[in-house]
Amino acid sequence: MAVYTRLKNDQLNFFIQKYNIGDVVSLTEIKGGIDNTNYFLKTTKDIFLLTIYEKRIQVDELPFFIELMEHLKKNGLNCPMPVKAKDGKALQEIFPGKWACITTFLSGQSVKNLKIEHCFELGKAMALMHRSSANFNKVRKNDLSISGWEKLIAKIGQNANRIAPRLYDELCYEFEDIKSQWPSNLPTGIIHADLFPDNVFFTENLLSGIIDFYFACSDFYAYELAICINAWCFENYIWEFNATKAAYLIAGYTKIRKLSIEEKQSLPILCRGAALRFLLTRIYDWINQDPLAFVTPKDPNEYIKKLRFHHKVKSYFEYGFFD
Repeated sequence: MAVYTRLKNDQLNFFIQKYNIGDVVSLTEIKGGIDNTNYFLKTTKDIFLLTIYEKRIQVDELPFFIELMEHLKKNGLNCPMPVKAKDGKALQEIFPGKWACITTFLSGQSVKNLKIEHCFELGKAMALMHRSSANFNKVRKNDLSISGWEKLIAKIGQNANRIAPRLYDELCYEFEDIKSQWPSNLPTGIIHADLFPDNVFFTENLLSGIIDFYFACSDFYAYELAICINAWCFENYIWEFNATKAAYLIAGYTKIRKLSIEEKQSLPILCRGAALRFLLTRIYDWINQDPLAFVTPKDPNEYIKKLRFHHKVKSYFEYGFFD
């Protein structure tokens, strides 16, 4: 989450008249994240989240995200519910050519000091989300999979070496090697694709909700697990792998959905690919900072360390599996 578009009082009040959610009490900027503009919106009736869609999201893809949240909410996943305006549509134009959505507010908060209990809860929720989305009748290509990485490397070019010496050559090698080993026939469905700790809310150690579905797409279920191993199972600031956290994450997931042997065997290359994906987008954002946005790009060096760790992994057992 970030702030790119700032609203004046008259603009906000005009927009809110499209809804039956009361009058505006306050609007508070949410300054984390990198992609969309987000506000906490308090009205005389309730608290909501206002999202204004910015750079990476295509307008014609927005109905997919809205309908996915509605589907998951109706199927038991605690996630934001899009609020429909007076015309019956959740997606509304806030400025000419710029779209926005108001969703319900979830209780709880993201956790900075991740414990094994949080990893276990996430694993269960992730598997439940995969199960809930299995009968969702829409698909969306993952633009940030193999073909997307190749395009990002071309855009980044030698600028990668501003982050670390000879990093561009390393990126090119990693991409070609990962591509040559990437699986092609694993169980596939709708995944969140951005299940970082700041998108998962807890009340104490119990998971209370999942937010920010704007990278959701069709991909391997096990790739989602690989993303979460990268995001949840390395220790803050030193970025050393914590196999115990990974074991609890996997245990939570497999309590709900069993993994095939092919999924397990593919996990090292999926983790390596997930690390490359987030390294590339972090590098791109780092070297293309928007001076008008109230957002600090995330440090790419974290994912350099993670990518190099996964490069050395030889077996899925190293991620905490116990067969």
